[in-house]
Amino acid sequence: MLSPQGRGALSDAVLEGMRAGRTSQLAQAPQPDSPEDAQLTLWVLYELHYRGFEDVADELEWDPQLISVRRDLEADFEQTLRSRVPEIPDPADFAEDFFTFVASHDGPSIAAYVQRKATDDQVRQLLRHRSIYHLKEADHTTWVIPRLSDRVKAAVVELQFDEYGDGDPNRLHAHLFSRGLQDSGLDSRYGAYINEVPLEVLEENNAMSLFGLNRRLRGASLGFLAAFEATSSGPSRRMARGLERLGFPESMIGYYTEHVEADAVHEQLAVRTICGALLEEEPDLYDDVYLGAWTSMDLEDRYAERMLKQWDA
Repeated sequence: MLSPQGRGALSDAVLEGMRAGRTSQLAQAPQPDSPEDAQLTLWVLYELHYRGFEDVADELEWDPQLISVRRDLEADFEQTLRSRVPEIPDPADFAEDFFTFVASHDGPSIAAYVQRKATDDQVRQLLRHRSIYHLKEADHTTWVIPRLSDRVKAAVVELQFDEYGDGDPNRLHAHLFSRGLQDSGLDSRYGAYINEVPLEVLEENNAMSLFGLNRRLRGASLGFLAAFEATSSGPSRRMARGLERLGFPESMIGYYTEHVEADAVHEQLAVRTICGALLEEEPDLYDDVYLGAWTSMDLEDRYAERMLKQWDA
Protein backbone atom coordinates (compact mmCIF):
# COMPACT_ATOMS: atom_id res chain seq x y z
CA MET A 1 0.00 0.00 0.00
CA LEU A 2 1.22 3.48 -0.85
CA SER A 3 0.69 6.26 1.67
CA PRO A 4 -2.61 8.12 1.15
CA GLN A 5 -3.37 11.67 0.11
CA GLY A 6 -3.32 14.24 2.89
CA ARG A 7 -6.46 16.01 4.05
CA GLY A 8 -5.01 19.14 5.62
CA ALA A 9 -1.92 20.86 7.00
CA LEU A 10 -1.01 18.23 9.60
CA SER A 11 -1.49 15.12 7.46
CA ASP A 12 0.30 16.80 4.55
CA ALA A 13 3.29 17.62 6.78
CA VAL A 14 3.42 14.17 8.39
CA LEU A 15 3.10 12.34 5.08
CA GLU A 16 5.76 14.53 3.46
CA GLY A 17 8.15 13.84 6.33
CA MET A 18 7.45 10.12 6.27
CA ARG A 19 7.97 9.76 2.53
CA ALA A 20 11.18 11.79 2.60
CA GLY A 21 12.47 10.10 5.75
CA ARG A 22 12.97 13.50 7.38
CA THR A 23 10.77 14.10 10.40
CA SER A 24 12.75 16.67 12.40
CA GLN A 25 10.47 19.49 11.19
CA LEU A 26 7.55 17.78 12.92
CA ALA A 27 8.88 19.07 16.24
CA GLN A 28 6.84 22.13 15.26
CA ALA A 29 4.05 20.27 13.49
CA PRO A 30 1.07 22.36 12.36
CA GLN A 31 -2.28 22.02 14.05
CA PRO A 32 -4.83 19.88 12.19
CA ASP A 33 -7.16 21.81 9.92
CA SER A 34 -10.14 19.63 10.73
CA PRO A 35 -11.17 16.42 12.52
CA GLU A 36 -10.64 14.59 9.22
CA ASP A 37 -7.09 15.93 8.99
CA ALA A 38 -6.39 14.78 12.56
CA GLN A 39 -7.95 11.35 12.12
CA LEU A 40 -6.23 10.63 8.81
CA THR A 41 -2.90 11.55 10.39
CA LEU A 42 -3.59 9.24 13.32
CA TRP A 43 -4.63 6.43 10.97
CA VAL A 44 -1.40 6.82 8.98
CA LEU A 45 0.71 6.73 12.15
CA TYR A 46 -1.10 3.64 13.42
CA GLU A 47 -0.70 1.92 10.08
CA LEU A 48 3.08 1.94 10.60
CA HIS A 49 2.43 -0.71 13.28
CA TYR A 50 0.37 -2.89 10.94
CA ARG A 51 1.64 -3.35 7.37
CA GLY A 52 3.25 0.03 6.75
CA PHE A 53 3.57 1.72 3.36
CA GLU A 54 5.69 0.90 0.34
CA ASP A 55 6.89 4.51 0.12
CA VAL A 56 7.75 4.89 3.83
CA ALA A 57 10.81 3.32 5.48
CA ASP A 58 10.03 0.65 8.08
CA GLU A 59 12.54 2.28 10.43
CA LEU A 60 10.10 5.14 10.99
CA GLU A 61 7.69 2.94 12.96
CA TRP A 62 9.20 4.15 16.23
CA ASP A 63 10.49 7.54 15.08
CA PRO A 64 10.38 9.89 18.11
CA GLN A 65 8.87 12.81 16.21
CA LEU A 66 6.11 10.66 14.74
CA ILE A 67 5.39 9.11 18.13
CA SER A 68 5.17 12.59 19.64
CA VAL A 69 2.60 13.67 17.04
CA ARG A 70 0.69 10.44 17.61
CA ARG A 71 0.58 10.89 21.38
CA ASP A 72 -0.90 14.39 21.05
CA LEU A 73 -3.56 13.13 18.62
CA GLU A 74 -4.29 10.12 20.82
CA ALA A 75 -4.80 12.30 23.90
CA ASP A 76 -7.32 14.51 22.08
CA PHE A 77 -9.12 11.53 20.55
CA GLU A 78 -9.33 9.62 23.83
CA GLN A 79 -10.77 12.70 25.54
CA THR A 80 -13.38 12.98 22.79
CA LEU A 81 -14.35 9.32 23.09
CA ARG A 82 -14.62 9.51 26.88
CA SER A 83 -16.80 12.62 26.66
CA ARG A 84 -19.35 10.72 24.56
CA VAL A 85 -19.94 7.86 27.03
CA PRO A 86 -23.33 8.01 28.77
CA GLU A 87 -24.07 6.86 32.30
CA ILE A 88 -23.04 3.24 32.74
CA PRO A 89 -24.52 0.61 35.09
CA ASP A 90 -23.19 0.31 38.61
CA PRO A 91 -21.12 -2.87 39.07
CA ALA A 92 -23.37 -5.86 39.82
CA ASP A 93 -23.98 -8.85 37.54
CA PHE A 94 -21.61 -7.82 34.76
CA ALA A 95 -22.71 -10.14 31.96
CA GLU A 96 -26.43 -9.53 32.38
CA ASP A 97 -25.93 -5.79 32.83
CA PHE A 98 -23.68 -5.64 29.79
CA PHE A 99 -26.13 -7.47 27.54
CA THR A 100 -28.91 -5.17 28.78
CA PHE A 101 -26.73 -2.12 28.08
CA VAL A 102 -26.10 -3.29 24.54
CA ALA A 103 -29.69 -4.38 23.88
CA SER A 104 -31.08 -1.06 25.10
CA HIS A 105 -29.00 0.83 22.56
CA ASP A 106 -31.20 1.77 19.63
CA GLY A 107 -29.22 3.29 16.76
CA PRO A 108 -29.75 3.49 13.01
CA SER A 109 -29.12 0.28 11.09
CA ILE A 110 -27.25 0.20 7.81
CA ALA A 111 -27.80 -3.56 7.64
CA ALA A 112 -31.59 -3.13 7.76
CA TYR A 113 -31.34 -0.55 4.97
CA VAL A 114 -29.22 -2.91 2.88
CA GLN A 115 -31.69 -5.74 3.43
CA ARG A 116 -34.70 -3.70 2.29
CA LYS A 117 -33.80 -0.94 -0.12
CA ALA A 118 -30.12 -0.18 -0.74
CA THR A 119 -29.04 0.02 -4.37
CA ASP A 120 -26.14 -1.88 -5.87
CA ASP A 121 -24.03 1.31 -5.97
CA GLN A 122 -24.75 2.08 -2.32
CA VAL A 123 -23.74 -1.39 -1.19
CA ARG A 124 -20.56 -1.21 -3.23
CA GLN A 125 -19.70 2.06 -1.54
CA LEU A 126 -20.37 0.45 1.85
CA LEU A 127 -18.11 -2.48 1.02
CA ARG A 128 -15.33 -0.13 -0.07
CA HIS A 129 -15.57 1.70 3.25
CA ARG A 130 -15.75 -1.53 5.26
CA SER A 131 -12.62 -2.85 3.54
CA ILE A 132 -10.41 -0.54 5.62
CA TYR A 133 -11.22 -2.65 8.67
CA HIS A 134 -12.25 -6.02 7.28
CA LEU A 135 -9.00 -6.56 5.38
CA LYS A 136 -7.17 -6.58 8.72
CA GLU A 137 -10.07 -7.93 10.74
CA ALA A 138 -9.32 -8.79 14.37
CA ASP A 139 -5.70 -7.59 14.23
CA HIS A 140 -6.29 -4.77 16.71
CA THR A 141 -7.39 -7.31 19.35
CA THR A 142 -4.23 -9.34 18.86
CA TRP A 143 -2.19 -6.43 20.23
CA VAL A 144 -3.88 -6.97 23.62
CA ILE A 145 -3.04 -10.64 24.09
CA PRO A 146 0.42 -10.26 25.73
CA ARG A 147 -1.06 -7.76 28.22
CA LEU A 148 -3.51 -10.23 29.78
CA SER A 149 -3.42 -12.91 32.46
CA ASP A 150 -3.25 -16.54 31.35
CA ARG A 151 -6.96 -17.09 31.95
CA VAL A 152 -8.12 -14.12 29.89
CA LYS A 153 -5.40 -14.60 27.30
CA ALA A 154 -6.51 -18.17 26.59
CA ALA A 155 -10.09 -17.03 26.00
CA VAL A 156 -9.04 -14.24 23.63
CA VAL A 157 -6.81 -16.63 21.69
CA GLU A 158 -9.74 -19.05 21.37
CA LEU A 159 -11.83 -16.31 19.76
CA GLN A 160 -8.96 -15.07 17.62
CA PHE A 161 -8.21 -18.58 16.36
CA ASP A 162 -11.68 -18.59 14.81
CA GLU A 163 -11.21 -15.09 13.39
CA TYR A 164 -7.98 -16.29 11.78
CA GLY A 165 -9.62 -19.27 10.09
CA ASP A 166 -8.81 -22.05 12.60
CA GLY A 167 -5.34 -22.22 11.13
CA ASP A 168 -6.47 -22.29 7.48
CA PRO A 169 -5.26 -19.13 5.67
CA ASN A 170 -8.12 -19.48 3.18
CA ARG A 171 -10.64 -19.23 6.02
CA LEU A 172 -9.29 -16.07 7.65
CA HIS A 173 -12.18 -13.63 7.89
CA ALA A 174 -10.02 -10.98 6.23
CA HIS A 175 -9.33 -13.40 3.36
CA LEU A 176 -13.03 -14.21 2.99
CA PHE A 177 -13.81 -10.51 2.70
CA SER A 178 -10.99 -10.00 0.22
CA ARG A 179 -12.29 -12.82 -1.96
CA GLY A 180 -15.81 -11.38 -1.77
CA LEU A 181 -14.53 -7.98 -2.89
CA GLN A 182 -12.65 -9.48 -5.80
CA ASP A 183 -15.63 -11.55 -6.95
CA SER A 184 -17.80 -8.42 -6.71
CA GLY A 185 -15.51 -6.53 -9.08
CA LEU A 186 -13.99 -4.38 -6.34
CA ASP A 187 -10.34 -3.78 -5.48
CA SER A 188 -9.29 -6.30 -2.84
CA ARG A 189 -5.88 -4.76 -2.14
CA TYR A 190 -5.24 -3.81 1.48
CA GLY A 191 -6.04 -0.13 2.07
CA ALA A 192 -7.06 0.46 -1.54
CA TYR A 193 -9.96 2.75 -0.66
CA ILE A 194 -8.46 4.84 2.14
CA ASN A 195 -8.63 8.05 0.09
CA GLU A 196 -12.42 7.91 -0.16
CA VAL A 197 -13.49 6.92 3.35
CA PRO A 198 -15.20 9.55 5.53
CA LEU A 199 -14.29 10.75 9.01
CA GLU A 200 -16.46 8.17 10.74
CA VAL A 201 -14.58 5.23 9.17
CA LEU A 202 -11.27 6.75 10.25
CA GLU A 203 -12.54 7.25 13.80
CA GLU A 204 -13.82 3.70 14.05
CA ASN A 205 -10.55 2.19 12.87
CA ASN A 206 -8.48 4.54 15.01
CA ALA A 207 -10.45 3.71 18.14
CA MET A 208 -9.65 0.02 17.67
CA SER A 209 -5.96 0.80 17.28
CA LEU A 210 -5.92 3.28 20.17
CA PHE A 211 -7.36 0.69 22.54
CA GLY A 212 -5.29 -2.18 21.20
CA LEU A 213 -1.90 -0.48 21.11
CA ASN A 214 -2.03 1.11 24.57
CA ARG A 215 -1.69 -1.41 27.40
CA ARG A 216 -3.50 0.83 29.87
CA LEU A 217 -6.58 0.70 27.60
CA ARG A 218 -6.77 -3.11 27.44
CA GLY A 219 -10.15 -2.98 29.18
CA ALA A 220 -11.51 -0.68 26.49
CA SER A 221 -10.15 -2.94 23.77
CA LEU A 222 -11.93 -5.97 25.19
CA GLY A 223 -15.11 -3.97 25.85
CA PHE A 224 -15.06 -2.86 22.22
CA LEU A 225 -14.64 -6.50 21.17
CA ALA A 226 -17.53 -7.64 23.37
CA ALA A 227 -19.97 -5.02 22.08
CA PHE A 228 -18.83 -5.60 18.50
CA GLU A 229 -19.50 -9.34 18.78
CA ALA A 230 -22.78 -8.85 20.65
CA THR A 231 -24.14 -6.59 17.91
CA SER A 232 -22.88 -8.49 14.87
CA SER A 233 -24.97 -11.62 14.34
CA GLY A 234 -28.32 -10.00 13.48
CA PRO A 235 -26.86 -7.31 11.20
CA SER A 236 -24.76 -9.94 9.43
CA ARG A 237 -27.93 -11.90 8.65
CA ARG A 238 -29.60 -8.77 7.27
CA MET A 239 -26.53 -7.91 5.21
CA ALA A 240 -26.50 -11.39 3.69
CA ARG A 241 -30.16 -11.09 2.72
CA GLY A 242 -29.59 -7.70 1.17
CA LEU A 243 -26.65 -8.99 -0.84
CA GLU A 244 -28.75 -11.92 -2.02
CA ARG A 245 -31.51 -9.51 -3.07
CA LEU A 246 -29.04 -7.56 -5.18
CA GLY A 247 -27.40 -10.60 -6.74
CA PHE A 248 -23.93 -10.28 -5.19
CA PRO A 249 -21.62 -13.31 -5.55
CA GLU A 250 -21.86 -16.16 -3.08
CA SER A 251 -18.39 -15.42 -1.68
CA MET A 252 -19.50 -11.96 -0.54
CA ILE A 253 -22.73 -13.30 0.89
CA GLY A 254 -20.80 -16.11 2.53
CA TYR A 255 -18.59 -13.66 4.40
CA TYR A 256 -21.66 -12.38 6.25
CA THR A 257 -23.35 -15.75 6.75
CA GLU A 258 -20.07 -16.93 8.32
CA HIS A 259 -20.58 -14.26 10.99
CA VAL A 260 -24.20 -15.08 11.78
CA GLU A 261 -23.37 -18.24 13.74
CA ALA A 262 -19.78 -17.41 14.64
CA ASP A 263 -20.58 -14.11 16.32
CA ALA A 264 -23.53 -15.58 18.21
CA VAL A 265 -20.95 -17.83 19.90
CA HIS A 266 -18.32 -15.11 20.11
CA GLU A 267 -20.59 -12.72 22.00
CA GLN A 268 -20.93 -15.15 24.91
CA LEU A 269 -17.20 -15.82 24.91
CA ALA A 270 -16.31 -12.13 24.70
CA VAL A 271 -18.74 -10.94 27.37
CA ARG A 272 -18.80 -13.75 29.92
CA THR A 273 -15.44 -15.45 29.59
CA ILE A 274 -13.19 -12.61 28.43
CA CYS A 275 -14.56 -9.40 29.95
CA GLY A 276 -16.11 -11.19 32.91
CA ALA A 277 -12.83 -12.83 33.84
CA LEU A 278 -10.88 -9.62 33.20
CA LEU A 279 -13.06 -7.69 35.65
CA GLU A 280 -12.85 -10.41 38.30
CA GLU A 281 -9.08 -9.94 38.22
CA GLU A 282 -8.94 -6.19 37.52
CA PRO A 283 -12.19 -4.54 38.67
CA ASP A 284 -10.63 -1.10 38.24
CA LEU A 285 -10.96 -1.60 34.46
CA TYR A 286 -14.78 -1.60 34.71
CA ASP A 287 -15.29 1.92 33.33
CA ASP A 288 -12.87 1.28 30.48
CA VAL A 289 -14.74 -1.86 29.42
CA TYR A 290 -17.85 0.28 29.01
CA LEU A 291 -15.81 2.99 27.29
CA GLY A 292 -14.87 0.43 24.65
CA ALA A 293 -18.39 -0.97 24.40
CA TRP A 294 -20.03 2.42 23.96
CA THR A 295 -17.39 3.52 21.47
CA SER A 296 -18.04 0.45 19.33
CA MET A 297 -21.77 1.16 19.14
CA ASP A 298 -21.55 4.93 18.97
CA LEU A 299 -19.05 5.07 16.12
CA GLU A 300 -21.13 2.60 14.12
CA ASP A 301 -24.14 4.86 14.73
CA ARG A 302 -22.26 7.91 13.53
CA TYR A 303 -21.24 6.17 10.32
CA ALA A 304 -24.77 4.86 9.76
CA GLU A 305 -26.29 8.30 10.30
CA ARG A 306 -23.93 9.84 7.78
CA MET A 307 -24.47 7.23 5.09
CA LEU A 308 -28.24 6.91 5.49
CA LYS A 309 -28.61 10.67 5.29
CA GLN A 310 -26.41 10.76 2.20
CA TRP A 311 -28.23 7.89 0.50
CA ASP A 312 -31.71 9.17 1.32
CA ALA A 313 -30.73 12.56 -0.06
